[in-house]
Amino acid sequence: MTGAAAAGGPGAPPGSGAVCLDVGSTWTKAVLVHPDGGLVGFAEHRTTTADVLEGVDAAVRGVTAAAAREPEPDVLACSSAGGGLRLAVVGTEKLISTEAGHRVARSAGSHVVHVHAGPLEPADVRVLRGHRPGALLLLGGSDGDDPSVLLHNAGKLARARVRFPIVLAGNAEARDDALALLRATGRTVVACANVAPEPGELVPGPARAALAEVFAQHVLGGRAPAAAPRFRRMVRFMTPDAVRRGTAELARICGTRVLVVDVGCATTDVHSAGPGRRVRRTVEGDLGVRAAAEGVLLEAQAEEIVDPVEADLLTATVRGMTAEVGSVPRDPGSAAEDRRIAALAAVVAARRHLREELDPADGPAEHGPVDHGPVDHGPVDHGPVGLVVLSGGVFRQRDTAGIGAVVGTLQRDPMLAPLLASASVLVDADFALAPAGLLAAHDRCAAAETLLCDHLLGSR
Repeated sequence: MTGAAAAGGPGAPPGSGAVCLDVGSTWTKAVLVHPDGGLVGFAEHRTTTADVLEGVDAAVRGVTAAAAREPEPDVLACSSAGGGLRLAVVGTEKLISTEAGHRVARSAGSHVVHVHAGPLEPADVRVLRGHRPGALLLLGGSDGDDPSVLLHNAGKLARARVRFPIVLAGNAEARDDALALLRATGRTVVACANVAPEPGELVPGPARAALAEVFAQHVLGGRAPAAAPRFRRMVRFMTPDAVRRGTAELARICGTRVLVVDVGCATTDVHSAGPGRRVRRTVEGDLGVRAAAEGVLLEAQAEEIVDPVEADLLTATVRGMTAEVGSVPRDPGSAAEDRRIAALAAVVAARRHLREELDPADGPAEHGPVDHGPVDHGPVDHGPVGLVVLSGGVFRQRDTAGIGAVVGTLQRDPMLAPLLASASVLVDADFALAPAGLLAAHDRCAAAETLLCDHLLGSR
């Protein structure tokens, strides 16, 4: 695909079909959809890290090969190639900095990889860089505290060889001075209210929203110099935005509240919306079936979803998943392990999403650029769920009994069961949800509805 057609632009012939492309952190998926919404074919390719466009082009060639005589289709693309955002935290006190970092990262697409407390020294900066963070949360005491540590650390970071964005959420009285130090050397800084304004008090909402902005830029991926210009022209949405729009279409078609749980290799996203209501989204950067598999097991134990015996049995499994992110199940046993980790990720992510609905004081997780549609302007729907959709590569396994076990894990969970008591549970086995969202976002709502009705809702 070249030129305007490759970017889904005006050069494509009227009434042409569309390749709906999702560039994930591990796999690049493509479906070819006719103008009327009929699904023609599916192809996937490993996401290529050196040049993301190699995998993109291979997936597009694979899915269009069977339709060579058709008019050249548009390519409508979304991406989450960047995966979860690695977050480092620098503060003044270890316990508070650790808790604040995890609270801020939660549901904002991030996971904490390093915490430093106290004044930064040159060796500390080297350790920090060694953890390869994609962003840094800079804290610095309660409002009114001595700001010397915050200002010292801001000065160190300003002079250090670091290029990752910094979320500044420390002492309010020192915020402007710290911001000036960092920006004087060209650092990218997002300033927000203090995470710990009073002793013993944590208010993660503003910093979480700021971090979600950073995540929205990071998750697209494909920033290698050779790929960046064409990739930027092609990819206009991050994958959570495409799924979000697909969720809105489902709620409109079904006339009920919809909960979508999208389990990926590096993140797990949850979207919820009622008809005509705003879609609410949380993105968990520590939950996934490959790069973030260890986070799933850790959080499932913390939530008491798995007992110590099962946790011990799964420990070697999740270590293998984390070490070999591109692996695919080669036997029924490894496929069952994939489904079990996906089920645990879905339960933990859904619990977090619902807790945030019940506790708005923590602030919204979703922020930053999204594709604004009419559903964005209404209130959030907190009513009973009528439809649950499980999405993600692991759910495309054609194993009815195995997928039934995943569904049962959700339905029997003590926290989720009351909300899901009357809900239908569907599996996005044909990879329809994100493509439908892309179609709707490009004003192809009729095709999006047909795709959803034929390849997802038709199984109800």
